Amino acid sequence: MTTKPGTQYALFEVAEATPLEKPSADTAEKRFSDYVVYVDESGDHSLASIDPGYPVFVLALCIFHKRHYSEQIIPAVEKLKFNYFGHDSVVLHENEISKQKGAFAFLSHRPTRTAFMERLNSIMDASNFILIACVVDKARLSRSEGATSNPYHIALGICLEALHEFLTEKGQENLRTHVVVECRGNKEDRELELEFRRIRDGTTTDSQRLPFDIVFADKKTNLTGLQLADLVARPVGVNYLRPAQPNQAFELLKRKFYCDGGRNAVGTGFENVGLLIYPPQKAKSPDEPTEAITPTRNPQST
Repeated sequence: MTTKPGTQYALFEVAEATPLEKPSADTAEKRFSDYVVYVDESGDHSLASIDPGYPVFVLALCIFHKRHYSEQIIPAVEKLKFNYFGHDSVVLHENEISKQKGAFAFLSHRPTRTAFMERLNSIMDASNFILIACVVDKARLSRSEGATSNPYHIALGICLEALHEFLTEKGQENLRTHVVVECRGNKEDRELELEFRRIRDGTTTDSQRLPFDIVFADKKTNLTGLQLADLVARPVGVNYLRPAQPNQAFELLKRKFYCDGGRNAVGTGFENVGLLIYPPQKAKSPDEPTEAITPTRNPQST
């Protein structure tokens, strides 16, 4: 296929037919699962000073099938960047996009912003990733468990348990799955790795060892999965705080949540399955969050 100079790239079109892949001749025992997980958060994990405008911490896990991720999602995101920036070194960041800052200042032009968001949303919609998210209500957590609790560690334990359930459904619970998180600083990374290993090794509970490995990645590595995870975390938090407020991003994400019923129930049955709230709370009015089931795994070591 030939194109004219300066042609915009169709996000999900390839220039040449993709040859059928032949089965691998490698008969070695399979070690890695078919999935890779990218993690990002929204809000800070401090309980010493809670922002009244956003008193939550959200941890979001985006689970990608490696073939779909490498063959469909990465190329589509790269083409989006080439179309709007002329290069692919730009990092998609929810805060900069929403506030039209830095490389995204051009989005202050409303028609351009509308077109850009339509294309970005088309990628999110077509990307068959599975979303697991935990919202930690820091105000209620501080009252119930004290200021020494760590919302990040609590959310991590809850999300890893749900991730293990998902992989078990796929028959891949005994294969190694890598969980990629963004570097936050030497001290924070050491603490997170220690907590991750405690949860993984079952030392926080009497549970079995989980087949997960943590990978720390700098934002500069420009990983597509981390950027998509960054885009989903805040809409989840906003929906928890203001469920009656129109939230187009969250409406799209409803179809991504890990849920009961598999493919036949996409968009429903995700509360307490792929979307988890901590501490549990029973709704008292239509504007309050729905009740969450208390996690079976101890969410944080002491």
